[in-house]
Amino acid sequence: MGRALVPLLVRAGHDVVGMVQRPRSAEVVHALGAEPRAADALDATAVLNCFREARPQMVIHQLTAIPAALDMRQFDRDFALTNLLRTEGTRHLLAAAVDVGATHFIAQSFAGWTYGRSGNGSSKNKTKATRLKTEEDALDPNPPARLRTTLDALKALERAVLGESRVTGAVLRYGAFYGPHTSIAKDGSVVQAVRRRKLPLVGDGAGVWSFVHIEDAASATAAAVEAGRGGVYNVVDDEPAPVSDWLSFLAHCAHAQPPRQVPAWMARLLIGEHVVAVMNEIRGVSNAKIKRELGWTPRWPSWREGFREVLKSASLPTRELSGTPS
Repeated sequence: MGRALVPLLVRAGHDVVGMVQRPRSAEVVHALGAEPRAADALDATAVLNCFREARPQMVIHQLTAIPAALDMRQFDRDFALTNLLRTEGTRHLLAAAVDVGATHFIAQSFAGWTYGRSGNGSSKNKTKATRLKTEEDALDPNPPARLRTTLDALKALERAVLGESRVTGAVLRYGAFYGPHTSIAKDGSVVQAVRRRKLPLVGDGAGVWSFVHIEDAASATAAAVEAGRGGVYNVVDDEPAPVSDWLSFLAHCAHAQPPRQVPAWMARLLIGEHVVAVMNEIRGVSNAKIKRELGWTPRWPSWREGFREVLKSASLPTRELSGTPS
């Protein structure tokens, strides 16, 4: 996110400070036109000292530590550090923001499997175009066991940001990222898994996903900065899609064979209930509120054109495939 967002903020005339932990990250932040400051987000004193030096007016909390190749069998393990950043890290950032008199605080959350898996959303008009989850809908009250800790961390982050009365807090619930430096990129882990046919279609693939290109996610964040409004916003494109649609299309764009199909009962035994849920039960998400209130429009309104753009020069991995690509 930082690689896409920082240049937008710099071009808009903002003085941007990037809080980093590793020297390599500091080099990237500097190259993007921002000023790097070293601090461990889980060290409250270090964060406070960093903020007292930088004196930010607005804080944008995008801290995660998600592995490049996520293992769904070890979901809780792979999200453990990110969950700490979303709980303890958020508390440290908020406390420091209040200490230095920052007026606004924007934080990253997630839209997708986090919403309840029943019903068709809060819209009274139940046409096909509006059967989507909105910011008014509840998050999943009973998530699969392996997703519960991560969802609890996201809920804690949102409560903290929206409940801090001394700053104007905004929560951006991003859809699934794709694009440069994400898992759905030319060399991304999801694309590699698709090419190796290691990302199967579980059950009917009826779960509906909402995507957002990483550059659109950045432009939505920049819009939130300029608007200075509080509240919750879904940041997704215009075309929620069943897994059966987007996974097959991604395989086509990656010059891969169609994904294998695995029965839901088998996936439940081998990986867990959470995989069955995200592949078959989750609902699509509406972006109407952010369009209406912040005037944001995605450059890539559909993941279809976005996937094509991201993978348009991807080469055929002939050594990994046999037969004719779809």
